[in-house]
Amino acid sequence: MNILILGSGGREHSLAWAVMQNPKCDRLIVAPGNAGIAQIAECAALEIENGGAVVSFAEENAIDFVIVGPEAPLAAGVADRLREAGVLVFGPSAEAARLEASKSFTKEICDAAGAPTAAYARFTEADPAKAYIREQGAPIVVKADGLAAGKGVIVAMDEETALEAIDDMFGGAFGGAGAEVVIEEFMEGEEASLFVLCDGENILSVGTAQDHKRVGEGDTGPNTGGMGAYSPAPVLSAEVEARAMDEIVRPTMDEMKRRGAPFQGVLYAGLMIKDGQPRLVEYNVRFGDPECQVLMMRLGAQVMDLMHAAAEGRLAEARVNWADDHAITVVMAANGYPGSYEKGSVINGLDALPEDSKNMVFHAGTKAEDGQILAVGGRVLNVTARGETLQDARDRAYAMVNGIDWPGGFFRRDIGWRAL
Repeated sequence: MNILILGSGGREHSLAWAVMQNPKCDRLIVAPGNAGIAQIAECAALEIENGGAVVSFAEENAIDFVIVGPEAPLAAGVADRLREAGVLVFGPSAEAARLEASKSFTKEICDAAGAPTAAYARFTEADPAKAYIREQGAPIVVKADGLAAGKGVIVAMDEETALEAIDDMFGGAFGGAGAEVVIEEFMEGEEASLFVLCDGENILSVGTAQDHKRVGEGDTGPNTGGMGAYSPAPVLSAEVEARAMDEIVRPTMDEMKRRGAPFQGVLYAGLMIKDGQPRLVEYNVRFGDPECQVLMMRLGAQVMDLMHAAAEGRLAEARVNWADDHAITVVMAANGYPGSYEKGSVINGLDALPEDSKNMVFHAGTKAEDGQILAVGGRVLNVTARGETLQDARDRAYAMVNGIDWPGGFFRRDIGWRAL
């Protein structure tokens, strides 16, 4: 098969790495890709949120299967355009992608499906939103309704922070994403992620993970797109996972189908777990980043077959072959992230690191120039390892981190601390 992956981050590098291992993959193109992806696959310049351009590219290159990595092309309807053109695609329609593109839509679906989630209210003006915050008190959670690249959620531990978040959102800090705001009850517990493939009818769990969202060690400082992750997440035991599938995911999928927008792709359920009871924090309609990196490390080549089965409506016959192992990824980010950061610093030492089924550095914000690898993003590298135990995987990952010479970057030294 000729396969096209859309995206340029660590998620897409790990997807490409897994797909390349599958013997059914004859040719792999990643658009636009990055410096790491270019070492294992073809990269192509393509405007991935332009459905017409993606369809034309797929037809010109005889693409058999398209895998959409990030959320923005899904929200823009790229999967719809591909389906209309008869190109097989892994990823939900624009209507189904509203589960991530609109927080208020997700709340509406949860209400209709009876899925347990936080109490909430939605606002389009600052004054009533601030009045609600003063009435409810802190801690409280303020969310930009639309897509904000994983940064539109403020967990406010005091009223002042929550009120500032309202000013920021309605003041345009998150662009159009903040035109409507959802304010939620602060849920206590431990957060983890459940990843489920869906084909519009059937659902199949493909793993659990726990992300480290805050920039600082001990989960301190501002939220980021994720500073590291590990899989599996012990808090998501078989019993808790079964409850999440039965009480949250399945009812959501049934409600989407009832509305004429069946979901096909991967559904990422962010869950808050307390006393064995999962409640939904949010849905994403694509693999998490950096959670995808640890899932791909554990799933390997079979993930392409699983995604293909979801795209063709054959999930009922699919099975996941899990190894009894663990994986961890450590994000190396540019100094200053998640605030303003410098671009163009040189990264050395990558060539000397192992690259195999247990050790990989997945590139996120990199580019190659004059024989050197340069940092061009906020989150730049995902140093990922697999082991028989989480401690083994962690030791491998940090050994690789220590082999990378990059004064322009930093990383957390405590990834996996909750489980360990």
